Amino acid sequence: MEHTDFEMFAGQKVAGKAVPMLRVSHVARQFGGRQAVQDVSLSVCPGQVTCLLGSSGCGKSTTLRMIAGIEQLDAGSIHIDGQLVADRNGSLRPEKRSVGMVFQDLALFPHMTVFDNIAFGMARDQRRTADVEQMLDRVGLRGYGAKYPHQLSGGEQQRIALARALATGPKVMLLDEPFSSLDQRLRSEMREFALDLLREAGAAVVLVTHDPDEAMMMADRIAIMDQGRVLQQGAPLDLYHRPANLAVAQFFSDLNLLPGKVSHGGVATGIGAISAGPLAEGTAVTCAIRPEHLRPARSTDGAACAKVSRIQKLGRENLIELSLPETSQKLRCNIAGSCDFKLGDRVTLDYDPATVMVFPA
Repeated sequence: MEHTDFEMFAGQKVAGKAVPMLRVSHVARQFGGRQAVQDVSLSVCPGQVTCLLGSSGCGKSTTLRMIAGIEQLDAGSIHIDGQLVADRNGSLRPEKRSVGMVFQDLALFPHMTVFDNIAFGMARDQRRTADVEQMLDRVGLRGYGAKYPHQLSGGEQQRIALARALATGPKVMLLDEPFSSLDQRLRSEMREFALDLLREAGAAVVLVTHDPDEAMMMADRIAIMDQGRVLQQGAPLDLYHRPANLAVAQFFSDLNLLPGKVSHGGVATGIGAISAGPLAEGTAVTCAIRPEHLRPARSTDGAACAKVSRIQKLGRENLIELSLPETSQKLRCNIAGSCDFKLGDRVTLDYDPATVMVFPA
């Protein structure tokens, strides 16, 4: 496959730092008295992928549509490449914003050929056969121009949707749950393909998803949204290891939750005393530890703090449920590779204290 150069949007730099291509400042949107988006701010530099992560109805797609110009703003402002494109007083039309968008349902025109779908967004004087064929070549579909969308597989339709969005050389690329309709194997393949393509294009990218694995894999920064607000934003591993609150921590995996109260600088739990850090004496707290951070070992001397009550062997990993004595508390742990635990085994539990998160209740 020949290499195709996309127009690169390197952006200006100030004191060695890239200036954001997209700046979303304190935007808000209301529908029928319900606040769908509240005080959301984002900055995305050229070549950077920012993911809006959250459950359905949290405001992430509405935020994306405001950036695209499909929804109006009730407050705040949006700048693209330093130009004001929207505020509460007015809005630049979507086609004037240098924005490309891939929708959840792809929105390919079924009555148009692949060639015409890709050419649709181009200015008339740019609709050259060579340019469209170049885009087809770049997404690995050379010779597909005469086909119609219904003749393509799901993965091929995804590639055409990306090619159409990138054909105009947008400064900002918006993706709204673009891989949700694909099976797991194809979804992983398309994520990698799209990420390479988008980074090469150099646009500022905003990806909407409800899948934390997708966000962790694709994003340079993640903004976690809930009830229209951004709870926390930052680098993926920072959010995973240092969540601002319990709600953020729960977005990334199941948690083992151990309630307690701070006493003498620690919290007494069923797996031992846990440091409470700077929290004040008497504070009610929830201690949280991810299943992959618990390390059970079969007890050989009778000293055990849990009993194996369920085992699910998935091949690549094992999901173990543990019962704590004299309580209804259940704990879960994930063990990679082989596992020789049996139901009823009594175990001790080890963990790195640095992996335990303690939040005010």
